[in-house]
Amino acid sequence: MKIAVPIHSFEPGGVERVALNLCAAWQADGEDVTVVLGRKDGAMGANAPALNYALEPEPVPTAAFETLWMIRVLRRYLKREPADVLFASGNTYAVVAVAMKLLLGRRCPPVAIKLSNDLYRRDMIAPYRAAYHWWLRIQGRWLDHCVGMAQPMRAEIAELMRVPDERITIIEDPSLQEAQFAALTALPRSDQIPRAPHYVSVGRLAGQKNYPLLLRAFARLEDPAARLTIVGEGSERGKLELLAAELGIADRLDLPGHVSDPLPYLASASVFVLSSDYEGVPAVVIEALAAGLPLVATRCSVSLPGLLGEGAFGQLVAVGVEAEFARAMGSVLTMPFDPAAARDAAAPFRIGRAARRYLDLFAKLAANG
Repeated sequence: MKIAVPIHSFEPGGVERVALNLCAAWQADGEDVTVVLGRKDGAMGANAPALNYALEPEPVPTAAFETLWMIRVLRRYLKREPADVLFASGNTYAVVAVAMKLLLGRRCPPVAIKLSNDLYRRDMIAPYRAAYHWWLRIQGRWLDHCVGMAQPMRAEIAELMRVPDERITIIEDPSLQEAQFAALTALPRSDQIPRAPHYVSVGRLAGQKNYPLLLRAFARLEDPAARLTIVGEGSERGKLELLAAELGIADRLDLPGHVSDPLPYLASASVFVLSSDYEGVPAVVIEALAAGLPLVATRCSVSLPGLLGEGAFGQLVAVGVEAEFARAMGSVLTMPFDPAAARDAAAPFRIGRAARRYLDLFAKLAANG
């Protein structure tokens, strides 16, 4: 099969990282995969898999209008190189996918979209949320197939995108490469969290992640020996550094920036923390489970209660409630926790299983397209 996958750039992002790993797995399985790349900027480029990348020279820097640029680039590519299936690897590519349906008509290949973020979006004020839900119904009308990353997403997709069950497939988020899973599960873990806990989070320094909440909750902890590390880079670095100084925790906060492999940080962690306002199935949560870590997370995704074993692997708190998050960061240190069971819960999210299931889906779409 000829599979086309649009990717804006190599800028760090969980959606793009998983998409590139899937493409590498499909290519290794003998499929004809092309990543249609908007621009080659970004830290992930240094470790990107050896794939077929289609890239057009930018007439001007396009980062500020990357979606419009991708629509142009992908349309030109598909007119030149027809594909059997188009894979939109996350919600951020929905605009591009719908545009291809409208611009190419019958010449557009079948489109499968992976829903990478929460669809209810309770973080939005009511008018914006209503507009967003209207946009989801448009996607459901035009796109051929929707892929959810955990079973609770099936009902969410059916309700908000208004698509029948036969156009929904659940494929566990392929967050873990086999070698990565082996390395994470090999990390030594005790069922006792040491004093002087080290809280670790991984993600872009962006508004969605609500790191100010995490910093304020951490500042409430009574243990002066506790440390916090946030691995990632983004536009909110300056804001977070200023807030840490105001809260008096700058000497206990580490912001190492983007790293190609967060394993050393997960190895030194005692608790993983996720403070996001909304997520789909967070890949970092699966990595943390594979590393045998307990978690504290906001209820930012319908999939999280299941991922956290209905409370066996950590504590869930309401989105945006600083005091509740701080209490959970303290109480998680004394809760019963089984690292081996957490690692077993992460096992279905390895890339080999998911890559094969995607190819089976693509074959059906191509045959019917």
